[in-house]
Amino acid sequence: MSLIDRFLHRAIRRGQLTVTFPGGRTATYGAPDAELGNVAIRFADGRALRQLLADPSLGAAEAFMDGRLVIERGDIRDFLNLATANNRWEAGLGTLDASPMKRAIDAVRFRIDRVNMARRAKRNVAHHYDLSDRLYDLFLDVDRQYSCAYFTDPANSLEQAQVDKKAHIVAKLAIEPGMKVLDIGCGWGGMALYIHRTTGADVCGITLSEEQLKVARRRAEMAGVDGHVRFELIDYRHLNGQFDRIVSVGMFEHVGPAHYRTFFKQCRNLLTPEGVMLLHTIGRAGGPGTTDAFTAKYIFPGGYIPALSEIAKGHEGLRMFLTDVEVLRLHYAYTLEAWYKRVVAAKDAIVALYDERFYRMWTYYLAGSEVSFRHGGLVNYQLQYARDRHALPLTRDYMLAGERALLEVPEPQPVA
Repeated sequence: MSLIDRFLHRAIRRGQLTVTFPGGRTATYGAPDAELGNVAIRFADGRALRQLLADPSLGAAEAFMDGRLVIERGDIRDFLNLATANNRWEAGLGTLDASPMKRAIDAVRFRIDRVNMARRAKRNVAHHYDLSDRLYDLFLDVDRQYSCAYFTDPANSLEQAQVDKKAHIVAKLAIEPGMKVLDIGCGWGGMALYIHRTTGADVCGITLSEEQLKVARRRAEMAGVDGHVRFELIDYRHLNGQFDRIVSVGMFEHVGPAHYRTFFKQCRNLLTPEGVMLLHTIGRAGGPGTTDAFTAKYIFPGGYIPALSEIAKGHEGLRMFLTDVEVLRLHYAYTLEAWYKRVVAAKDAIVALYDERFYRMWTYYLAGSEVSFRHGGLVNYQLQYARDRHALPLTRDYMLAGERALLEVPEPQPVA
């Protein structure tokens, strides 16, 4: 039995994978499974095989992007779902892990790479977030929320789940009219505009993406609230002022472990003595790790997903109370599934914007991310902090009441 046969027999147990090898040999691995189905792939050449064996994540991605790993039955999402469902994080089987030597090399490489110095941070952000506005319009919700939605019901629409996410976060912050709120990593401005509209607070959103800044400022101006909602192109490390509340959604993944202490210290300095902060970030269910090579090379250079223990080391000793922790397990899987389906439906438009290889890269990114939340060790953390133990109500009841009240506020017509 060849090396690849041994690898696939060990890796695929539930569901069926049919593989056509260079030269025409066909083999089937696994067993019938109604949930995982039957996927068929073809390796166009021997290089694709060698890449897969050397580094399953990057090798499979690049072979798929280059058209040398061809999905003949199902799609890339079906293939990745089949592979990862057989290697669920809870089981700890590790069947698709790279070799110990490869993991050791990656660990050294990513420790060097994730020291995300300020001079590199803006470049890293631009790599992903300064892509065409048209691309994001094709798969995000109307408010362009590019982060984990909150599914009170998995059957909810993406639009409803993103509205519910904003209400869920803002309710935790207990914002009152007249407060000053800082949004670190404000994206295209949706959260900042929502906070002002639903609470009356003044909001400052900051970003390192010039393209996002243009859109956010235009949206505030068109909504007639640019006197109360402003956006700045600035690194959080260089910001001055005092804020009653800080919210940061989907930005912490770009900070880097070497700068967690700096991030939390700066946030504490920016908060008033009675200030409250809500941090929403992708996180690892287990301990510290490394960024996979595909994501680091093609999607989020300089990005790193933290373990809860690493976040804790960042804020310990800074005299901030960690007042609430929530773990969202499958919410991002549902979000990414919705994004993936919209990207597939918009294939022609995306290929016209970029090319076929970019389209395959983007679908691999979304599908790979989805299965990492569905079967792998990724979750979302929402962590609430307060400088003063009396800053928030004694129990969590206010969160639910506030969330219900926010959801009663009618949604406006979207501002382009």
